[in-house]
Amino acid sequence: MPPLPNHTFSVAPMMDWTDRHCRAFHRRLTTCALLYTEMVTVAAILHGDRDRLLGFSPDEQPVALQLGGCEPAALAEASRIGAGYGYVELNLNVGCPSDRVQEGRFGACLMLEPDLVARAWTAMQSAVDLPVTVKCRIGVDDQDEEADLERFVSTIAKAGCRTFVVHARKAWLKGLSPKENREIPPLDYERVRRLKAAHPELTIVLNGGITTIEEARKHLQWADGVMLGRAAYQNPYLLSEVDREIFGADTPIPTREDVLVGLIPVAERHVAAGGRLNNITRHILGLYHGRPRGRAFRRHLSENAVRDRAGAEVIAAALEIARGSAPREPRASAA
Repeated sequence: MPPLPNHTFSVAPMMDWTDRHCRAFHRRLTTCALLYTEMVTVAAILHGDRDRLLGFSPDEQPVALQLGGCEPAALAEASRIGAGYGYVELNLNVGCPSDRVQEGRFGACLMLEPDLVARAWTAMQSAVDLPVTVKCRIGVDDQDEEADLERFVSTIAKAGCRTFVVHARKAWLKGLSPKENREIPPLDYERVRRLKAAHPELTIVLNGGITTIEEARKHLQWADGVMLGRAAYQNPYLLSEVDREIFGADTPIPTREDVLVGLIPVAERHVAAGGRLNNITRHILGLYHGRPRGRAFRRHLSENAVRDRAGAEVIAAALEIARGSAPREPRASAA
């Protein structure tokens, strides 16, 4: 089996967010961070458009594929298919709390069935040469004892799993929406720290509530890795610090202008192939987060990139607005 990818810093799998266009954007900010796909269900892979679901550009590497499912044989088959696309890792989702996911008997509800997760992991790992990892919560519903988390992790670790990404919140399967589950249950970093102390032989990656590179570095004093989700999406330029501040790379930090200029030919190719410009621009709205003219930058993209036949010139105009070069903010026409 190939060595594990570097989990020191990664961007979390986020439904409706971390698609191939988002990853191409993030990769222009950091070359070292491990990127994840959105969760892709086993059923979608087995019965859907695989190239659309799983295809990605080699420029996005290293990229890990997150799978959602519970049936070992189906997960094994989906793993074989996914591995064929060139991902560096497969990750089993045992953390998503949405009703739709629960109805499919996967996601966070699987924390209540550690033996099933162990069988699922074994089936996946037996099917591929890639490392297979698990992403979970610290607990679900009333299962909130430290012993429950220990039992879950130990059961899957005995099967052979070496890497766990732990979102440091429990999940409420009933009564809270997925958004509320990312915000309301309190963070408990100390529980994850104790898990790592009890299992020095495992790679434990901390996820949940980390918003700055400074916080990430603090947690890396004890955790094997950190994973950022919403912060990396809402304020993506923080990723520009990752290679230097986390990995110690001696490389220049890309400017926001560098990133936008680099995206223009990507957008041209996407539109020429029949794609819509806002498939790309919706991911870059936060690039000037907290910066002068950031609101005008976002407004221009939001209003103009959704138009029929909108092309890369919209990004070029947004760049001029961010530079302060545009005399006034372009507006979408009424047509």
